[in-house]
Parts: sequence; C-alpha cells; structure tokens
Amino acid sequence: MMPRQISYRWRLRELMAARSMFTVAELMPHLAERGITLSASQVHRLVSGTPERLSLPVLATLCDILDCTPADLIPTSAQNLPARRAAGEEAPINLAARRPTRVRLTPEA
Repeated sequence: MMPRQISYRWRLRELMAARSMFTVAELMPHLAERGITLSASQVHRLVSGTPERLSLPVLATLCDILDCTPADLIPTSAQNLPARRAAGEEAPINLAARRPTRVRLTPEA
C-alpha cells in the first residue's frame, strides 16, 4: 500500500469576502441567528487561521451562512508519497561518498 499525504485549505476568509463580509463583527450575528454562540476571539481565530478541530454544527452553520458546501470551504487534495525503504533493504551505495581523501603530511619546522 502506497502512503498518501492529505492536504487541505481553509477558505473562510475568501468566501466571506466574496459575500461582502470583511470583519469578524459581520459574521458573528449570522452565527448567533443560527444558535452558534462563540466569543469574538473564537470567531477571530476561525477567520484568521486554519482550525485544527471544527465541530460539525459550526461547519454546517458556516456553510449555510456562506451558501457553500464543506468542499467549497475546505478543498482537499491527496498525493502519493515515495515508498520508504524497509529495514535491512539494500540501498545503492555511493562509492564517492565512502572513498577516503588523501592527506598530505608536511614536516614541522
């Protein structure tokens, strides 16, 4: 099985701007209307950064406010990573890296 790296982008600020919402203060009433009570600092962190954890009710509410899908808000991509060598597996030997360099000795004066 080939290992895969999954990445995603948080587009909340972009989607807010597309709907003429440019500040946290403009988003907060929309959240409150839908029963989501977050502090100004929590909403600021959602808007300005990429959350590590996000509850499904908040995600659903943001999608409703912005009239988008979760895939619009959080586009993802995946790519295969190169396979890692197993322990004990022979790797090609770089002889140039193992060859010693010649030392020149000079008599002390």
